[in-house]
Amino acid sequence: MSTLNNKVILVTGASRGIGAEVAQRLATAGAKVIVNYAGGKDAVDQVVSSIKEQGGDAIALQADVSNADAVKQLFDNAINHYGRIDVLVNNAGIMITKLIKDTTDEDFSRQFDINVKGVFNTLREASTRLADNGSIINFSTSVNRLMLPTYGTYVATKSAVEQLTRVFAKEVGSRGINVNSVSPGPTNTELFTNGKSQEVIDRLASFSAFNRIGEPQDIAKVIVFLASDEAKWVSAQNIGVNGAMA
Repeated sequence: MSTLNNKVILVTGASRGIGAEVAQRLATAGAKVIVNYAGGKDAVDQVVSSIKEQGGDAIALQADVSNADAVKQLFDNAINHYGRIDVLVNNAGIMITKLIKDTTDEDFSRQFDINVKGVFNTLREASTRLADNGSIINFSTSVNRLMLPTYGTYVATKSAVEQLTRVFAKEVGSRGINVNSVSPGPTNTELFTNGKSQEVIDRLASFSAFNRIGEPQDIAKVIVFLASDEAKWVSAQNIGVNGAMA
C-alpha cells in the first residue's frame, strides 16, 4: 500500500496508543512521518525504530503542543528536515474523568491547554506553513454524542476541537487544504483503560454493535484515508469511528 508516497506527515502525541499506531500505518502507506512526543523518549524511539525496521522514514521531535513557541519550533525542525509538511494529524490529548463538582482548576486548565490550545497552536502554524493541497485531521471523541457523567470537561474540550475544525476548513480551503475531525469510541489504549475495571470496559463494549471496544488500528485506517488524496472532497466533517456506539 503506497497511497501516501512522498507525503510528509506530522502526528502529535504519537509515542504511544492510537498516535503510535497512526504513525506506523502512515509510514506503511508511504509517508515520511514526524513522530511528535511530549515526554517518554524510550517509547517514541521504539515507534521510530519500528517504522525504520519496516523500511519507512521517520524522525522523533519533542514539543509540548500547549506551548506556542514549542509548536513553532516543531514546525521549524520538521520543515528543516523534510522540506515541508503536507499533513497534520492532531492526536495529542489527555483525559481526566471526574464529576464536574470534583474537577479542580488544574484539571480544567490541563485539559483545555493540551486538547484545545494544543490544536489551536498547530492550526495557527499550519495556516501559513502547511503545504498547499495538504490535509489536517483533528481528534475529537464519540463521547461528545453521549451524556456520560465524569466526562464533562473532556467533552467540552473536544467539542471545541470540532468547532475549530469546521471554521478552519473554511479559512484554509482556498489553499486546497481539507480539514476534518475523527471521533473514536472507546479504544484499547492506556489512555482509555487506565483506572477502569474490566466490568466497566465490558459495559462500554456492549454499546458497540460488535460488542467490543475499538483497537488502535481501527482508527488508524481511517486516518490513512483522510490523509490521502482520495479524501480531498471531504472537509469540515466529523467522522465517528466507533463501531456504531453512538
